[in-house]
Amino acid sequence: MTHSCLGALPSRRKALLWLAVALAISACTPQGGPPEFPPPEVNVALVVDREITEWDAFDGRIAAIESVESRSRVTGYLAGVPFREGGEVAKGALLFTVDDREYRAALASAKANTARAATRLEVARAELQRSEKLLAIRAVSQEEIETRRGEVSQATADLQAARAGEQQAALNVEFTRIKSPIAGFAGAAAVRPGNLVTAASALLTTVVSIDPIYVEFQGDERMYLKYQEMARAGERGSSRDTRNPVRVGLADEQGFPHEGEMVFVDNALDPGTGTIRARAILDNKDRVFTPGLFARVQLLGSGKRRALLINERAIVTDQDRKYVFVVGNDNTAMRKDITLGVQVEGMRVVQDGLTATDRIIVNGVRKIFFPGMPVKPFLVPMDQPELVTAPAAPAAQSAAAP
Repeated sequence: MTHSCLGALPSRRKALLWLAVALAISACTPQGGPPEFPPPEVNVALVVDREITEWDAFDGRIAAIESVESRSRVTGYLAGVPFREGGEVAKGALLFTVDDREYRAALASAKANTARAATRLEVARAELQRSEKLLAIRAVSQEEIETRRGEVSQATADLQAARAGEQQAALNVEFTRIKSPIAGFAGAAAVRPGNLVTAASALLTTVVSIDPIYVEFQGDERMYLKYQEMARAGERGSSRDTRNPVRVGLADEQGFPHEGEMVFVDNALDPGTGTIRARAILDNKDRVFTPGLFARVQLLGSGKRRALLINERAIVTDQDRKYVFVVGNDNTAMRKDITLGVQVEGMRVVQDGLTATDRIIVNGVRKIFFPGMPVKPFLVPMDQPELVTAPAAPAAQSAAAP
């Protein structure tokens, strides 16, 4: 658009305009060379050298410790559903009621049978006692005495059978009131009042325990071998025998605010996936966890050791390589390739490539266009890369300062 506008001007005015532009450029350009730009300002931080404990990361799921399917133990028509579906229930809370009229009638009949058997036993014992008195005066034979004793034994057995029938009838009446065997959350009612339920067949609802609760996850073969070697070396106990700590975070949480302990490691790896199942237990008094939730899990992965740490913002990726820019004594940025380890408390472990005295550019990496480029460093803490401070002195001067 600029060239088309100039083309419309008279040639004299066009020449004067080009001359003015040339004079302006020459006035802004220092004599004797190209323009010089000040070095870019960058924030640098000393590599953190401290004792750490590594935590290995896994993906897991929250799972209930107990899960119970509630079914009727008697056949009958469902009479009521007195619990709140999806709500929390106590152990022994009433969940369902079955019409119990026929079972109560059976209980009454069983009680009558018991009373009848008890009366027969009393009569048999009385007859035995009378016969034993007559035997003393030889008014009855020994065979009659044996017969009377057999009648007592038979009556005793009949009474025991009647009492067992009464107990069974009483249990059937009790089974018409279906209660929760555990405390936890109840699911939806699968059967509504008025429907016929059959003993031990119809699923009525499910109750899952909620406190405490499990988090389950899987580790690969490499992790398993690592933990085995650590246990043999005495660096960290095996989770089969030691309640090693775990940290857990949910999908909407920052970090790992919940703590738990390992309680289970499976006895074999799955040959199909090359993984082994593990489980930790968590406190859930605040009802934060619900079975089935996704969870981020960290398991204690080492004993205490010293390590070099840097901020994630300082790391630059070049295809399959990782590197950082280190500011030297002459305040120039030099590239150093590094080997990274695990993440610890928001920073990254550097396994190789740096020393504890290196100053790393943590903010302003995009301003570095080539190794050896001069910079104006500002010294900041490693965990505060955006902090604004006074310019940092060269490393040699800082070391010489009193």
